[in-house]
Amino acid sequence: MSRKTLDPPAEKPAKGEKNYITPAGYRKLAGELDFLRTKKRPEVVSALADAAAEGDRSENAEYIYRKRQLRQIDSRMRFLGKRLDIVVVVDPREQKRRDRVFFGATVTVENQDGERRTFSIVGSDEIDGAGGAISWQSPVGRALLGKEVGDAVLVRWEKGQRELTVTDIRYPT
Repeated sequence: MSRKTLDPPAEKPAKGEKNYITPAGYRKLAGELDFLRTKKRPEVVSALADAAAEGDRSENAEYIYRKRQLRQIDSRMRFLGKRLDIVVVVDPREQKRRDRVFFGATVTVENQDGERRTFSIVGSDEIDGAGGAISWQSPVGRALLGKEVGDAVLVRWEKGQRELTVTDIRYPT
């Protein structure tokens, strides 16, 4: 398991702020925690015990590696446990107003050059830039919330500001 996959996302909810998540995102986080608790951690503990039985621990690379791996797993489990304690699961299929952008919507926008992009508005634990899943707390996500088809928003982008026009809003059924 690489170190990168164990780091928590950069976005953390401020104290008292809601941590919204879709049902699929909740299942993914809960599944990861369950996998770490029931499968991965016991495997690492067993490998650590085997490495410890080999003798001098100060120069035992396998022992040192397994100790570090166990710390990373425990850290990730603590992080996931804390995140799951504060989540608010929001099912976008239950959204009554489907004419506006709310949490869980899939939104297609067009920029001033006529290029179209599609974003899904999700929780900060579900972000997938390559897949178009953006946080409702991101600049684009915040700008789109509450908008309807035909609305234009000015959004801070990597290279300045862009105007995006909402062309389509979809919710899962």
